[in-house]
Amino acid sequence: MLALGFVFLTESIKSDFWSKFYKIVPGLFVAYMLPAVLTTTGLIAPEWESISDDKTIVEHGSSLYYMASRYLLPAALVLMTLSIDLKAVFNLGWKALVMFFTGTLGIVIGGPIAILLIAAVSPETVGGVGPDAVWRGLSTLAGSWIGGGANQTAMLEIYGYNQRLYGGMVFVDIVIANVWMALILIGIGKRNRINKWLKADTSSIEELKEKVSTFSEKVKRNPSLTDIMIIGAIAFGTVSIAHLCSGFLAPFFENMVNGIENETTKNIFTFLGSSFFWMISIATLIAILLSFTKAKNYEGAGASKFGSVFIYILVATIGMKMDLTLIFDNLGLIAIGAVWMSIHAILLIGVAKLIKAPYFFLAVGSQANVGGAASAPIVASAFHPSLATVGVLLAVFGYAIGTIAAIGCTALMQLAAAG
Repeated sequence: MLALGFVFLTESIKSDFWSKFYKIVPGLFVAYMLPAVLTTTGLIAPEWESISDDKTIVEHGSSLYYMASRYLLPAALVLMTLSIDLKAVFNLGWKALVMFFTGTLGIVIGGPIAILLIAAVSPETVGGVGPDAVWRGLSTLAGSWIGGGANQTAMLEIYGYNQRLYGGMVFVDIVIANVWMALILIGIGKRNRINKWLKADTSSIEELKEKVSTFSEKVKRNPSLTDIMIIGAIAFGTVSIAHLCSGFLAPFFENMVNGIENETTKNIFTFLGSSFFWMISIATLIAILLSFTKAKNYEGAGASKFGSVFIYILVATIGMKMDLTLIFDNLGLIAIGAVWMSIHAILLIGVAKLIKAPYFFLAVGSQANVGGAASAPIVASAFHPSLATVGVLLAVFGYAIGTIAAIGCTALMQLAAAG
């Protein structure tokens, strides 16, 4: 909170230095990188050890990210979706879906191309046999970058990668996905210039923002303590229902999916056993239903502002997990990940230029794949709080197609590695 307070305080200072600084570097990016710098320098620690009275080493870990992603994120989605105009969201049109599927395609073809390119320079980096084969490990990245954690675990099961080496792949996932998200956040600060270069038509996005802003202005009031307590009740009451339902639905579907005899079919539907998937989906669905009731008037008392506070806390906790020095620990795998993500990025930029899609669709289409439901709403809400729902809807879609698309990607990576 000190780091976030520092960002907002300096962003509000109109002196030459700070105003120039935040024109180049968006506040959301600083909110993400400052905790990463604190972790890298050792001033804070997401994991640490202590020695107990009987001289044994006890490992500890921070639960801040878990708390922010499981409680504050769904609460933020509720508060940002309360005033949503669902018709205006659907009016955003086909370009949002095209950019999402372009992002998926970029991951599917990026993996095998990255293997071919790195193999030409360093064949041993993409080698390995049996369970140690690098392509098997990379299959887990494909699952994570198209869907999410459940899809990643499914790929680990399907291809039987050596679990002792799996930590290295998780590390590449974290580093590359976080660096890519950082670049997207920097792009948000330059979105007007990017949209001009893309010759993008941003009218549908501006129309949605305008509708929400007009409604917010119409119901605006000075929030009382009662308003704030009811906003808290709406947000966390919905989160509690989402947790309760996901606690029943995830095990139910997990048992159902485990009963499927065909292994491929079983793994395609693994995401249905993820409690995080159900929690985010249920919270968003309840919020959309609440947007048709008088609860939407709490936008006038600052509902989406409270949601934004929760999103910024989540951003800071994601940054806290990042130790920047670890990037140099496994440069071979990092190189594969970097080439892979570059192909994803180049394809997105090319298609955005071709169909004149706004940077918003590029950024959210990419994050709905690579970051999933935890970071797609962060990127979407950076454009406007009312757009967070778009990020969630696309990310949920990513969960659904994640495993099957990752299987296609892995088949191509296996061929590339054999070649």
